Amino acid sequence: MATSKSSPDQESELNQEFKAHVFSSSSELLEKLHEKWNSVERIPYPAMYSSIYGGIILDPAMMVIPIDDHMVHRGHGVFDTAILLDGYLYELDAHLDRFLRSASKAKIVSPHSRSALRSILIQLAAVSKCRKGTLRYWLSAGPGDFLLSPAGCPTSAFYAVVIYEDFEQCKEGVKVITSSVPMKPIIFATMKNVNYLPNVLSKLEAEEKGAFAAIWIDEEGYIAEGPNVNVAFITHKKELILPKFDKILSGCTALRLLELAPKLVEQGRLTGVKTGDLTVEEAKGAAEMMFVGSTLPILPIIAWDEKPIGDGKVGELTMALSDLLWEDMVAGPDTQRIPVPYE
Repeated sequence: MATSKSSPDQESELNQEFKAHVFSSSSELLEKLHEKWNSVERIPYPAMYSSIYGGIILDPAMMVIPIDDHMVHRGHGVFDTAILLDGYLYELDAHLDRFLRSASKAKIVSPHSRSALRSILIQLAAVSKCRKGTLRYWLSAGPGDFLLSPAGCPTSAFYAVVIYEDFEQCKEGVKVITSSVPMKPIIFATMKNVNYLPNVLSKLEAEEKGAFAAIWIDEEGYIAEGPNVNVAFITHKKELILPKFDKILSGCTALRLLELAPKLVEQGRLTGVKTGDLTVEEAKGAAEMMFVGSTLPILPIIAWDEKPIGDGKVGELTMALSDLLWEDMVAGPDTQRIPVPYE
């Protein structure tokens, strides 16, 4: 077995006893953390809410989660994300409903009611003054101990953070591969939980092969989803098909796409819109292919396992669907867009 050689500096360090610094006070630690954040050009997280603190935090040095929180050391937590675009929260209610469905499957009871959670998220967005970014939030079994059972946790915990993020409508195509990383069992795949190691490994596998992301195939040989996005196809008969949501996460953006796409049927550009099972052969033989997700909202896919999808170019119908979703994000109905009450 080959062994890696240590550099002279590493060998010198190995020959010395490493001495960890002991912070003498919380104020010294806070000063150290402030040094870190003061060195960045722009603080990426303008505001956080923590039910453990009982309020909103504006100091990034204090945006922390207890180490004994069961979401941290046991993965007992769920999360979701809403988009902030032009001062509006897009599809907050759809994401919040899925969030609470995930929490129910994970057997986590929220410390706040649904209406309180919604109010907190809107207030957090307003206080952050962020007009374009993401609002990510978690429900955890809570802090308490390092055991498996949450019985020792006094209460569950709710965390949320606003993240500055500059995203635009995607117009360039990407390449994908077939993932060799096993996809999650149905119970975990259909809830948006924090156990994302399979997703991470799938994404890394793709990047190592020069691709953007990987596609999961289920045990029956049908197309499932990407690492954190849904996938959709246009057949040569101009029909939009998305994999059924019985074994994968029901993407809020994907569901909205299914609501909006019939407009192209009315225009005669699509022949139909549906969900169904697709084999790898059928999927790779599609005329067009795309990822569907919150910040994209659609990302064209032009090659899979080094073979072109259709003519290997960004599809016309893919961009027409992207335009429908982007228009919904920037100027959609009040049911989809909530104005943030900035002060």
